[in-house]
Amino acid sequence: MKKAFLSAVTLVLATTALTGVSFAQDDHDEWFAGGAAGATQEARGQYVPAPPRTSDESVGPFRKLVIRGATLIDGTGAPPRGPVDIVIEGNKIVAVTQAGWPGLPMKPQREPRDADYELDATGMYVLPGFVDMHVHAPAADKAPDMSYAYKLWLAHGVTTVRGVPLAPPEVASSEKNRSAANEIAAPRILNYQTMGAGWTGGPVDSPEKARLWVRWAATHNIDGIKFFNRPEETPDIIAAAIDEAHKNKMGTVAHLSQTGVANFNARNAGDAHLDTVTHYYGHFEALLKDATIQQFPLDYNYNNEQDRFGDIAEIWDEVYAPESPEWMEYLHHQKDNNVDFNPTFNIYAASRDLMRARNADWNNKYVTPQLWNYFQSTRDNHGSYFYDWTTENEFAWKRFYSNFFKLMNDYKNMGGRVTVGTDSGFIFKTYGFAYIEELELFREAGFTPLEIVRSATMWSADEGWRPKGVPTPVGVVRPGMLADLVIVKENPLANLKTLYGTGHLRLNPKTNKQELVGGVSYTVKDGIVYDAKKLLAEVAQMVASEKARLGQPGAPAPNPGTGQ
Repeated sequence: MKKAFLSAVTLVLATTALTGVSFAQDDHDEWFAGGAAGATQEARGQYVPAPPRTSDESVGPFRKLVIRGATLIDGTGAPPRGPVDIVIEGNKIVAVTQAGWPGLPMKPQREPRDADYELDATGMYVLPGFVDMHVHAPAADKAPDMSYAYKLWLAHGVTTVRGVPLAPPEVASSEKNRSAANEIAAPRILNYQTMGAGWTGGPVDSPEKARLWVRWAATHNIDGIKFFNRPEETPDIIAAAIDEAHKNKMGTVAHLSQTGVANFNARNAGDAHLDTVTHYYGHFEALLKDATIQQFPLDYNYNNEQDRFGDIAEIWDEVYAPESPEWMEYLHHQKDNNVDFNPTFNIYAASRDLMRARNADWNNKYVTPQLWNYFQSTRDNHGSYFYDWTTENEFAWKRFYSNFFKLMNDYKNMGGRVTVGTDSGFIFKTYGFAYIEELELFREAGFTPLEIVRSATMWSADEGWRPKGVPTPVGVVRPGMLADLVIVKENPLANLKTLYGTGHLRLNPKTNKQELVGGVSYTVKDGIVYDAKKLLAEVAQMVASEKARLGQPGAPAPNPGTGQ
């Protein structure tokens, strides 16, 4: 989700690398602070970089780290196997060895015996670090600093994120570098930016200017381009930018908004060799059966957010039926063009059931008062479109999601790549927690648990590194890969809910009382072991401090029994 911001943004930077940087931004469907149809230069447009990493929340990296006795879900789609020992040297996995047989005692005195640090994972599960391919960091209108999102991502096992964009170019570049050096507690960062962001070459108003900006971006620590299908982003400009991006080993992703989709839908984008279609935009406009443009109400106004999000779902009964020849031909066409789909189901899920989103277990303890205020409905704040959200609105969104789920599952079943992204920070979706909800929504779409893990790890990582033309370094647990791992006590294939940081309520048959189980125990990034529970505690303290400082209660008290 994006935020309009038409004038200069003042960036408050807490590092010595960057101070007082500012630049102009002219995105009309952007995510920066300000109203959906306006702009602001208020403090809420500020980005405060993360503080340095501390030994309280993490240990390592080590000369040699061994994770002992775990059951491995390796990310490739292979079934679980174990017990195994995973040997890590520095930031790389060097061995995955069998530690014994299920039901029997594990081998004693197993090599290697010279580890600097051992983690006993007996009875636990290890997966590759999760990858979130659609993120934005919070500005000061949502959180005190960017570590709020970083720690929530890490606490939910997310070790790689693609910012689309994460933050303005200078900030995103600095945070990408600081994360790569492990100076901060943060996932590794892929830095995508919108066309024209960060440079002084003027508007990108021609194919030639698009190519110039792409070549500039390739030399300024930018990994790829995010298109919005804005009026000024004409099809020929987008096509030129995509072509130039691929020449410079950069990736491309598009949010094909309604302002341009009549002339450039997802089929057109695939023919232009776009790498990824994110959200739902553009797919169903390519599947209209009795018209070439969605049949909007005659009083529709795109800048009225309830019109924009309320009416888009009505397209559900204007398209070809699932599995019709036209439906399947569209999917085969996209697969032939090697397009990835990144659906971000969760970010619009509140449209199906607003009450559920407003009352999530984590809202009270882990949502800052600023972010809670941001979520509330107003006419000048992007994504706060629930002005009078009715049963009829939710009915349309449920029907729309039925088609959306089917489209993604059919694409996966024919061999297309469907990857995981969240777009958190809008519409009652909180960083980290929304990632697990996204996995659950993949299950509702028809993906099996092992397919979900593959989408969240190997496939999402491949989407991030394939444009670079280099081997993908993360997303699979095998020797030679970077040591990015998630370690959990509960079997996530049996119950994805156990991955939520707030845990899962389960009745203890011995006490006849509910107990909280689950949550990620440890997240390993670059061989550094993060205690997920400590990260969550730090976020909870940040939220409590902000409530006290601002004198604002934030989210209401939780439902009884959640313990949150």
